Amino acid sequence: MTTYTQTRWSLNDLLDAPDGPRFNDYQSQLTELLGEFETARSILTPDVALPDFARVLDTYEAITVALRHLLSYASLWFTEDTQQQAALIFKSRMDQLAAEVQNRTLFFSLWFKSLEDAQADRLMAAAGDRRYFLEELRHFKPHTLSEAEEKLINLKDINGIDALVQLYDMITSKFEFTVDIDGQKKTMTRDELGSYARHPSADVRAAIYQELYRVYADQRLVLAQIYSNRVRDWYNESIQLRGYREPISARNLANDIPDAVTDTLLAVARQNNHLYQRYFKLKATWIGLPKLRRYDLYAPLLQAEKQFEFGAAVDLVLASYRDFSPTLADHAQRIFAENHIDSELRQGKRGGAFCSSPLPQLAPWVLVNFAGRARDVATLAHELGHAVHALMAQDHSSLTFHSSLPLAETASTFGEMLLTDRLLKDETDAAVRRDLLADKIDDTYATIQRQAYFTIFERDAHRLVMENKSTDEIAAFYVTNLQEQFGDAVEIADEFKWEWISIPHFYHVPFYTYAYSFGQLFALALYQMYRTAGQAFEPTYLKILSYGGSEEPAKILASVGIDMASPAFWQGGFNFIGKLIDDLEALENAK
Repeated sequence: MTTYTQTRWSLNDLLDAPDGPRFNDYQSQLTELLGEFETARSILTPDVALPDFARVLDTYEAITVALRHLLSYASLWFTEDTQQQAALIFKSRMDQLAAEVQNRTLFFSLWFKSLEDAQADRLMAAAGDRRYFLEELRHFKPHTLSEAEEKLINLKDINGIDALVQLYDMITSKFEFTVDIDGQKKTMTRDELGSYARHPSADVRAAIYQELYRVYADQRLVLAQIYSNRVRDWYNESIQLRGYREPISARNLANDIPDAVTDTLLAVARQNNHLYQRYFKLKATWIGLPKLRRYDLYAPLLQAEKQFEFGAAVDLVLASYRDFSPTLADHAQRIFAENHIDSELRQGKRGGAFCSSPLPQLAPWVLVNFAGRARDVATLAHELGHAVHALMAQDHSSLTFHSSLPLAETASTFGEMLLTDRLLKDETDAAVRRDLLADKIDDTYATIQRQAYFTIFERDAHRLVMENKSTDEIAAFYVTNLQEQFGDAVEIADEFKWEWISIPHFYHVPFYTYAYSFGQLFALALYQMYRTAGQAFEPTYLKILSYGGSEEPAKILASVGIDMASPAFWQGGFNFIGKLIDDLEALENAK
């Protein structure tokens, strides 16, 4: 039996070392492949022969594979320790290399977007698994600039907005938070601090949030200035140069989600504030408070949160996957077998959690900051869900195995639900069962409603920055966003006005967060199908994951009878959550 311990990952499957033999090999490959690719420019005409076009695509894909080895190593090495100068320098070198490669291959996408529809259709019909990659390129035709302009944008991003966002990471990853916990002063990372959000003491919960936003507020002018530059850069490129209808439209097109679908999702989320407001009012009575404070959102119903050893947590997650699908469990176990997980807590390591899937032939890399709380076990199940999604799509091209952003949350959320059901099934203590169910409802708030309102705020914040509003004015507007979510159910302390400068997604990937809402609601719909059909649902679910990014989201959803443009679909997800609240209330009443 395997014993799992917290470790730092190995990146040897990407590179043996920076500037080592394999690094030199990949650089040599890139030089040769780029030369070959550029010579093909002369044959790219509207009537190019299909075999010649296939060879050009093969070369393009080979360039992508070599480059991803280098870029992924650089990115993952940097996240291990964002204060390590060698990693930062290497990452900067690779970012510069990526810009050079992008500029030297740019002519291909520009040429393909310039074709008439019939000409492009002929080539896409013969492209096999790479068809949807080409189809997506065509989506951007109305927003594509000249080759010279596209090259300039690529070059300016490296030392411009990308460098500013990297500075945000470097500044915030150095933050230390000191709080008095049970009479002892503790200095912690943000992830360690976050582990106390479910502390049974109301005073401790208040103290950690006050300390979190005190530290961020001390740097608010610098962080807000970085954000302002992010927004202005996004506006200048997306609106002024590329002609998108509104800032979020650029993200929607990248996700292959129509603006109207995103509008519908956010509108339905707004219509369901009453659901969580009802839950928060009930929760206040259950934990003995006259009114829930924002500090108490994730407060446990138990006085002592159950703690998990890392090895036991891994066993639990793998067992929950195996109960549903041995295939998924085997894929998840591969991450540990190949030492592709970084689970340690250490200063300088990037906070939060993510899964990186550079190439279909490689097991993904998973980063978590495991502190032993139930939330960390759920995070492990979540990130392994991303990993198994990538591995289910490993038979696709490197150009099409990545799922679109909204569907990227499907397997991760489904995996969390598998874990929750396993925990509820195994737990005999009624009080712990109530706490587990409450934690799941808390989680749906965090991944659906909170993320939807982050996107709602972003739409407003991008407008406010372009209206030259001050940092304090944007902070005040953020408070109105919180007030709309919580109504009279939750008391919001003043320091929460700085929450927005602490959200990395706002800086890294504007308008990313609605993908969490999309993915969670879709996964809840799938999970309801599983509860109805039982194990007979497994082949259907595995087929959905196996699409990867080889088909548009609307068609993948339609394959299981879901119309993502329908408000009724989104409302169905909220109805599922309402049932969870009903179940919890019934458990409480039965005490």
